[in-house]
Amino acid sequence: MALRLALRSRWTTPLRCLSTAAPTAGPASGGAVSDELLDKLSTLSTQSLVDGLWVMGWPPAHIEGARPLAPGQKCAGRAVTLRFAPQRPDVQADKPAGGASPEYVAFELCGPREILVMASVGPWESVGGDIKFLRLKQLAIGGLVTDGSVRDTDELLNYGFPVFSYSTTPRQGPAVMQPWEAQGLISCGGVAVRPGDAVVGDQDGVVVVPAKVAEKVYSIAHGREVIEEIVKEELTTNPGPPGKFYPFMSGKIKVDSPLGQLLASKGITPANSNQFEGTADW
Repeated sequence: MALRLALRSRWTTPLRCLSTAAPTAGPASGGAVSDELLDKLSTLSTQSLVDGLWVMGWPPAHIEGARPLAPGQKCAGRAVTLRFAPQRPDVQADKPAGGASPEYVAFELCGPREILVMASVGPWESVGGDIKFLRLKQLAIGGLVTDGSVRDTDELLNYGFPVFSYSTTPRQGPAVMQPWEAQGLISCGGVAVRPGDAVVGDQDGVVVVPAKVAEKVYSIAHGREVIEEIVKEELTTNPGPPGKFYPFMSGKIKVDSPLGQLLASKGITPANSNQFEGTADW
């Protein structure tokens, strides 16, 4: 009898704690990128942004599988996040109903400078379509990004805002998942996304630039693009193998290398660029 009571005490106490303890988590947002910085980031390619984060030692920032719904689509904005949870009767019952549902809360936070980032439970599951996303058109949203799929493709194309998704699908999302949390830290396509992060998309995909380092990433990526334009101009004027100048890494260019000498002839030196050896400021 004593043993049964001891075992009961051992297992029921943690369960009681689980049912009453308040959720514990770190802050969802790491800051928010300004409109001015968004304008600057939007001028850069996703490749340059990936390179900028890479040389800083940050983890991969490319949302795997998110592709533009139509050629030429681009986006740049602050992340508004939405996380889906797998379908289960009690999950569905506990989710706020109607306009209080997390997806509609997230929608109303969106505008021309925001990107709605939706973390699906699977690549082929629908995060929404025609009727739901009509509201995003009305809000003139800056774009939608998901590692899941979208439906009603023709209507979404008519709505005109950029959509980046794994694919398209005729499936209904509620059969397999429910929108569960707005404005939390999410994982989308293998990338951590916090509300307020910069989200930039082009024909190569979507990159997330953490708000806390966005200014530094811009500085590195912009400096790299300036150099690449000079190299391209030189190779166009004087055709030849690019191996004379490549590969190069930001913060590692040697002053006496062929690339360093070419840059010096264009007025780019360690005095005004962080791309050379000894000038990396990250």
